[in-house]
Amino acid sequence: MFELMCAIAYKGYKMKVLWLCNIMLPVIAEQLHMEASNKEGWLSGLADALLKRRQENGIELSVAFPAGKIFPKEWKSFPEVWKTAVGEEKEIRNQGQLWSRGIYKTVIGTPKGEIVCYGFGEDVGHAEVYDRTLEERLKNIVEDAEPDLVHCFGTEYPHTLAMCRVFPRKDRILAGLQGLCTLYAEAYNANLPEHVIRSVTFRDYVKQDSLVRQKEKFIRRGEMEREAIGLAGNITGRTEWDREFSAKWNPESIYFHMNETLRKEFYGPVWDVDKCIPHSIFVSQGDYPLKGLHYVLSALPAILAEYPDAKVYVAGNSVTRCGTLKERLKLSAYGKYLIKLMEENGLEERVTFLGRLDAAQMRDRYLVSHLYLCPSALENSPNSLGEAMLLGMPCVSADVGGISSLFTGGEDGILYQGFQMGAEVLTLGAKREADRISESLAEAVIGMWGNPGRMREYCTSARKRALQTHDRDKNYRRLIEIYDKISKRAVD
Repeated sequence: MFELMCAIAYKGYKMKVLWLCNIMLPVIAEQLHMEASNKEGWLSGLADALLKRRQENGIELSVAFPAGKIFPKEWKSFPEVWKTAVGEEKEIRNQGQLWSRGIYKTVIGTPKGEIVCYGFGEDVGHAEVYDRTLEERLKNIVEDAEPDLVHCFGTEYPHTLAMCRVFPRKDRILAGLQGLCTLYAEAYNANLPEHVIRSVTFRDYVKQDSLVRQKEKFIRRGEMEREAIGLAGNITGRTEWDREFSAKWNPESIYFHMNETLRKEFYGPVWDVDKCIPHSIFVSQGDYPLKGLHYVLSALPAILAEYPDAKVYVAGNSVTRCGTLKERLKLSAYGKYLIKLMEENGLEERVTFLGRLDAAQMRDRYLVSHLYLCPSALENSPNSLGEAMLLGMPCVSADVGGISSLFTGGEDGILYQGFQMGAEVLTLGAKREADRISESLAEAVIGMWGNPGRMREYCTSARKRALQTHDRDKNYRRLIEIYDKISKRAVD
């Protein structure tokens, strides 16, 4: 089948594909000499594969992404404003507010080929607010790009709903599921005490961003997400969990299973127990309740009782920094709760916040850690777990959401029973449920380190599994196959 598709491409067939992404891809930012986001770096590898093999796949790729306020301020070399929301052509220089309604177009050259880029104004910092002018901007992009197929990477931002509304061929829309905001909203508070959920710090008040409001924002984003999924004729997902819920929200859509290709830095290196920091735990993120860092802090005293030298390293935004008055004023309610847990259990020297790490720094931190831990209250298929598995390191994860579709407990590592939907109602309360989860987490970590022979078997199995799940060539071929089927060129 793949060879037939290649033959069709060689005969001159071209398919125009428009990607709608949540960020400016790192490969684009690099060419434009702009700061790249650490998020969704795996998309650069996928774009490279499409461009490198353009002669065989016949795909002409264009990419649209939110530009925010960055264009008129920083993109000095940007050649033009293609079209504003009212169809006017504008010069971007000295147009400080034009980003809010403009469309920006350029073509960048990469070592693998050219990409047509469209930036559009969107306030992604308030993703819970639907801006109807997005529809006109995305309609302008569609009119210029003339895509045969639109692939939306993620359904959790308003621009995906706007695209699903304006693109006329719903059967040519492919919506890729990442997280599911509706369900994340249900799990958002992750067994926190009620007084923490209701507390509001100075920072929370100023930003109007308390824990209650954060959950409300996820609820609103979930409403938009469900509408987008309901409009899209085609869905890609990776787990039985996302398949189940997407089918409920749009039983008429066609679901395509497709695994993700990870960032290139994680292919090749292999974790070595002799080169790691003994009894060090790596958590890839912990800046809001859903990521479950409070479970880890509650579990750490039990882990320290068995392994007194244990330490936790946390990547991503630090919400506990409070060395200066300004930093204390910027503390969130969740950050204050984490500080309280550390102080009560004497953990200040046992937890290190690493800040934001790029792909290479993340890889190096995995390799020097004795265990990767995913303590989230809910996840679909976290790439951080895939990266750890691909490196062949010991992995412990909560058994929540779609994780069991890519990680088998007792074979690839240890799964423990994490957050359960409705558990706070069914049991005696959030505290007891939080204690149960933390105890289960501690047992899993202690169990991993307590059996070195079994741990090595887990590492071997996890790497073998991940090499299949995240096989770059296989996933590229699957993507082309999906595009081909959607465009009705497949021969059954």
